[in-house]
Amino acid sequence: MKKGVDLIHGKPTRAMFLFALPMIVGNLFQQFYNMADAMIVGNFVGEDALAAVGASYAFTTVFIMVAIGGGLGTTVLVSQYYGAKKYAEMRTAIRTFLVAFLVFSVLLACIGFAVNPWILKALKTPDNIYEDAVLYLQIYFIGLPFMFMYNVLAANFNALGKSKIPLYLLVFSSVLNIVLDLWLVVSFELGVAGVAIATVIAQGVSCLISLAILIRHLTTFETDKDNIHLFNRWMFVKGVRIAIPSIVQQSIVSVGLLLTQSAVNQFGSAALAGYSAGGRLESISVVPMIAIGNAMSTFTAQNIGAGKKERIPEGYRAALCMVLGFGVLIWLLTQIFGTTLIAAFVDSKESALAYETGITYIRFISCFYIVLGLKTTTDGILRGSGDANVYMIANLVNLTIRVSVAQLGTPFWGIETVWYIVPIGWLVNFAISYIWYRTGRWKKQNLV
Repeated sequence: MKKGVDLIHGKPTRAMFLFALPMIVGNLFQQFYNMADAMIVGNFVGEDALAAVGASYAFTTVFIMVAIGGGLGTTVLVSQYYGAKKYAEMRTAIRTFLVAFLVFSVLLACIGFAVNPWILKALKTPDNIYEDAVLYLQIYFIGLPFMFMYNVLAANFNALGKSKIPLYLLVFSSVLNIVLDLWLVVSFELGVAGVAIATVIAQGVSCLISLAILIRHLTTFETDKDNIHLFNRWMFVKGVRIAIPSIVQQSIVSVGLLLTQSAVNQFGSAALAGYSAGGRLESISVVPMIAIGNAMSTFTAQNIGAGKKERIPEGYRAALCMVLGFGVLIWLLTQIFGTTLIAAFVDSKESALAYETGITYIRFISCFYIVLGLKTTTDGILRGSGDANVYMIANLVNLTIRVSVAQLGTPFWGIETVWYIVPIGWLVNFAISYIWYRTGRWKKQNLV
């Protein structure tokens, strides 16, 4: 439990790899966790159920990314305190952010539960899947605080260099979710409601276990208890200033997916099912790129806290090598096994349109994952240093390009417009962040 990856001493290349690898594997299990719902309803319930879960997925992913982004943003402060060995302040920061996100998640759950029927209508969700999509989301929002708190807890473990703990918990919760999915959908025939209930239970159990482990681990740091507080207003304000750009950065993919889904919905439930299947595979494929960017953020924050900013460029080069290696590997796997993977979601004999849409999408977008990796890794340095404004602007430009072209272009160029614009947005985002990185102004940031 006490042993974690040392990001402050030794060779940055080795430290980055050992720290990022459990995050990559853990995030893959997170995606398998989410993908299990779609695979099980697609095979045991039908195409409409798959489309309903897919329509819900774009909405729920926004909240997942808000949780992940918020956790990453606020734990920049935790990482810098940890690197500086200011353990009392570190424990106060963790408590402050846990309290804040618990309140925030409950409010979001209430809002999401109330407005999701209107959101689905606004997104032009097909009538034949609307009721199932609403049901799935209502159950999902009941368990939203569990999901939120688990992701914030996992981010805190990563901030302390303990990326293996979230991995073990994700493996456990993924297996539990699949078992519950099969039990509730196949045995009890609960359909879409069954997979939603399974997700809530699995996330709730994982959240409680994570909290117990974190509390126990924090007691290993020797501090004066009188200097530890439940909530610190100054830390909260500073954490929010970092968290907001981080939420924007993490949410770009999901918000873009949500806002462009209305453009896909107009092509019918079969096209939506295929696009959803491709989107599920994409969410798995981009995991290494996002995890490497998050690892770069923690590496940057800890070394800034420890006063070792000269290690960051070497860590950046190591991260870029990892991006290149994973990008080539994912592209090869997608080109070779793409048809088989899409077939796990949709039957080509029952819905040729859904099958063809999924294949076309995933084969095209896989050619550009390296560009995404360049973007997330560079953003990770800016986020870890606390220099958040520029990368927030870069991600907003990315989102604007994707959404506007998708909405305006689909009537002329068809559904393919939705994915043609994605790599252009990634490239513009990377260019803005990289130019700012090269100025070196991020080195002047120190939150602690």
